[in-house]
Amino acid sequence: MKPRIFDPHRREVLAGLGASAVGLIAGGAGPLVTAQLALQARAATLALKPAQPAIPIWELAAVSHLKDVRLKRGDRCEMVFRNDLPVPLAPVWYGLNGAVPAAPLRGRAPAPPSAVETSIISIPHAGTLLADFRLFEDGLKQPARPLPIIAAETGPEVVDHDEVLLIEEWRLRPDGTAVPPGQDPTGTTPLYTVNGQTSFELSALGHQRLRLRFINGSQRTVLAIKLEGHDVQVMALDGQPAEPFPARNGALVLAPGARADAVVDAATSAAFLLHDGKEARQVGGLKMSGQLERRAPLAPPQPLPPNDLPEKLDLKGALRFDVALGAPDSGWARPASFSTASAPAFRAKPGRTVVLALKNLGPIATVFHLHGHPFRLLDKLDDGWKPYWLHTLAIEPGQTQRIAFAATAPGRWLIESVVTDWAAPRLVRWYAVE
Repeated sequence: MKPRIFDPHRREVLAGLGASAVGLIAGGAGPLVTAQLALQARAATLALKPAQPAIPIWELAAVSHLKDVRLKRGDRCEMVFRNDLPVPLAPVWYGLNGAVPAAPLRGRAPAPPSAVETSIISIPHAGTLLADFRLFEDGLKQPARPLPIIAAETGPEVVDHDEVLLIEEWRLRPDGTAVPPGQDPTGTTPLYTVNGQTSFELSALGHQRLRLRFINGSQRTVLAIKLEGHDVQVMALDGQPAEPFPARNGALVLAPGARADAVVDAATSAAFLLHDGKEARQVGGLKMSGQLERRAPLAPPQPLPPNDLPEKLDLKGALRFDVALGAPDSGWARPASFSTASAPAFRAKPGRTVVLALKNLGPIATVFHLHGHPFRLLDKLDDGWKPYWLHTLAIEPGQTQRIAFAATAPGRWLIESVVTDWAAPRLVRWYAVE
């Protein structure tokens, strides 16, 4: 059965991407640095099968990290970024909310080739983050791989195993090379990988409690991922804790760049099934390698520690703006031609609640992303909101969705829009909280 990709109901959610620009504090006095992170933009390869040549790609990599990048909530991290690619680039963080904006295109220029830049970033919230180059795709010569980053909770771990599952989409030509997003994919074949593998295998013990951090690392496609035969409890969306709820039929639906943290109690070997809106395919499996003896059955998973986001939003006193998506001459520009002198989509004073009516005027689904602030998806009657936070939302053609956020971070922030077509350009605008 074809999954209902764009239904925003709570039990079917994961149409969201979480996001936010970097909260950078360039040097200066302040708390001591508690963590260090060295990032590198570099050429790499994607090795799919032993008998096939590796596919050239570009990637954002963490130097000296053999696997996951793990920071902690409350860290003040010294980040060193080296650009070893032949085009200007900068890491763009999704899910990192900062009080001081330094977003690419607004607060800082991308680093030129061979440049090394050092900054201080604050990690105010725990959650699953993502960093990549997608804002600079107009200049990319190869498809680019993003970098998952975990900001851990400060409390004790409540699961037996914590695993990142980065889902990526590639468009391959007959000669084995890959077409970057934003370019014509005619004659290509879609290919999906999980953690760089066409058939990912996760080994676990029976009765283990797993925290699976699903990330849709694709650039254009809304994807549904399912673990057969298991109850999947959603714990967080776009890096923000949610009231735990079961994923419908065990399937999670993710817009490009979206993240979902889920808890699964391993029971039996099972397949990971991926659906791209056209067909389902197996992309991996969960394999039992033994049994874990427990003295008592596992209790239902408890909510993750909150990230101190506002409990209530003042909808009655909110500033309200319409934002048109998919329409020509609506103020959007490609990142390469974005001007800091352009008019903002809207302005708000700090402390105000902002409600946006996102209207998709185009013929196909469009993905909207808000930097700087997580938002609530409002109910249809505009009298409440869904019990989770998002940064990104996929909106069907002809549909209007309303979102609300508390404008707590002063600065000038980006918003992004891209339709779910591989050749479509990524578009940006900006808004001000000042």
